[in-house]
Amino acid sequence: MMDRIACLAAFALLAVSALGCAALHHSPADDFPLQPGDLLFQDIDCGPLCDAIETVTQGVDGAHFSHLGMVSRIEGRRVWIIEAVSAGVVETPLRTFLRRSADAGGNPKVLVGRLDAKTSALLPGAIAAARACLGRPYDRIYTIDTSTLYCSELIYEAFREANSGQAVFDLAPMTFKDPATGETFPAWSDYYAELKTPIPEGQPGLNPGGISRSPHVRIVHAYGAPEGWHGHVEEVRQ
Repeated sequence: MMDRIACLAAFALLAVSALGCAALHHSPADDFPLQPGDLLFQDIDCGPLCDAIETVTQGVDGAHFSHLGMVSRIEGRRVWIIEAVSAGVVETPLRTFLRRSADAGGNPKVLVGRLDAKTSALLPGAIAAARACLGRPYDRIYTIDTSTLYCSELIYEAFREANSGQAVFDLAPMTFKDPATGETFPAWSDYYAELKTPIPEGQPGLNPGGISRSPHVRIVHAYGAPEGWHGHVEEVRQ
């Protein structure tokens, strides 16, 4: 798995994600009743980095994801998503979040994951822990246990803190290598060369795809169809 680097592509393109948004045909003002703590898994296309990520990561039911955010607060019809982006940890309006990607039908390539009953008990603490990180810088190296955060790391740490220091989501060794050749993807070689830091091959991390496959998460809504997704939406009982 590509582990935590699965957020990089989302933020490599955030500076350009606004371009082309006006051409989308979907209406982000979806009627699905989101809840605080819902996880939004997003498939963003950003070229070689996203391609590298999707080659070595697996999301739920084959979905390709490169980013993840969490519903942090709902004020009337306004929904806010907390996420770690290139500018750091921020809260983003749902409409802005959804308009970053579109499938062939013009719908956001975003699936909504909801925590199971047991894990949902952690949500107030996890949301509070995540919001306490607002303003923290983005983790460009993708090394866990630092003062900086990438998207999946923010969610991992928030739930771990809410769970008295015990992890809710699993870490796994990350890889930056093409499974077909065993060689590091050129995009990652260039990226870390520019940062003048070694590639953290094999170090523990996690990614949106891995979190989407957690036994604690069920997919309850699809705004559109992420690439590769062949799953279904579970019925939501109000």
